[in-house]
Amino acid sequence: MFVIVVYDTLAERNPRVLRTCRRYLHWVQRSVFQGELSAAQHRTFISEIKQHIDPGYDSVLIYRTRTPHHIETQTLGQTLGNTDPVL
Repeated sequence: MFVIVVYDTLAERNPRVLRTCRRYLHWVQRSVFQGELSAAQHRTFISEIKQHIDPGYDSVLIYRTRTPHHIETQTLGQTLGNTDPVL
């Protein structure tokens, strides 16, 4: 599945969430990541993110779709990040 992850966390938790996202996905923009995950990777990713956030304060949005070809993206201004392979 193709996922887009957007997060807003307390500054002290940002580094842990950032490291977790970088292990699984491509950095697109400051707190935005995207990429392909298998069902098993998705479950593990969700589990790891839950360990690093405070659900009473932090917000992590995960958009899922079967393929990135059904998502139309328009960039205004600078293109940040990359789409090189994660590993």
